[in-house]
Amino acid sequence: MDERILIVEDDAETAAAVRAVVEGMGCSVDHCDTLDAGIAAATSTPYKVIVLDRMLPGGDGVEAMARIRAGGSTALILILSALGRAANRVEGLEKGADDYLPKPFEPDELRARVRALLRRGTMQVLDNDLLVFGDLEIRLKARTVHVKRTHVAVSPKEFELITYFARNAGQVVTRMQLLENVWNLHFDPGTNVVDVHVGRLRRKLEEAGSLAIQTARGEGYVFAPLPGSPG
Repeated sequence: MDERILIVEDDAETAAAVRAVVEGMGCSVDHCDTLDAGIAAATSTPYKVIVLDRMLPGGDGVEAMARIRAGGSTALILILSALGRAANRVEGLEKGADDYLPKPFEPDELRARVRALLRRGTMQVLDNDLLVFGDLEIRLKARTVHVKRTHVAVSPKEFELITYFARNAGQVVTRMQLLENVWNLHFDPGTNVVDVHVGRLRRKLEEAGSLAIQTARGEGYVFAPLPGSPG
């Protein structure tokens, strides 16, 4: 994985812990310890992900996100903050953060969240019709799926499934979410209908060379075409 990540964090110990996690993922890392330096770096270098503290010398990282966007950055932003109450998290997400992780954090959780953002960053939306994840392509109007230019024949329900997965790429999708958004059921019917349909879709994708659908044990599924991997 050769991705560039910016850490904006004034606490040296925390910054070192974050750096250890992301460098362990094979990513390149830059670090700034003030808000102004972070904004300058974010708007001059094409980072994939910015891990942004809130209470920084120079101001609040959340309030700076608009300046970062206005400066042309397309990086996905993960707020990492001691301000971890629900209201703080909601504020951060509503003001444009792509994820929000309270301190103190577990390295494994930070690693998983950064990896999820990198996966999300692999998706391209072209002409509001084509969703592209490496060699996996989904055409919304034609309702077709291709892996490595090979057509994958999916049923109407399987197409709804993969579209929902794609729009939530990199995130855990629970069976209840699938029941509500794909089957329009707001209760659990107590059947294995979700697992059966996901299993069929996953087999079709795997036969075409894509391992995009993975099981999140005890939680649901993750649609995660890995950068540089098949599909």
